Amino acid sequence: MAGGNLEIFKFGVYLFIPILTMFHFASPEWYNEHVLPTRDRFWPPEHKTNKPPTNPRDLQAELARLRAERLARRAKHSPDSESASDR
Repeated sequence: MAGGNLEIFKFGVYLFIPILTMFHFASPEWYNEHVLPTRDRFWPPEHKTNKPPTNPRDLQAELARLRAERLARRAKHSPDSESASDR
């Protein structure tokens, strides 16, 4: 009948290790001490990240800006009409 006690012990270990791990790593003190100082090494600063438009007016303005940039690049890379007429 020692097997029953072993099973109860294993159940206790399987149950309490995840709970204790979550309790330890979810504490605000641990987060402030270990995560916040190293966060800047992995993620860029907030002001350098891409912020997509959130409302329709900003979305239309961003699309217009992207279209203008695309047309400017296309005009820059296309052969000029003057150089084609000189040939």
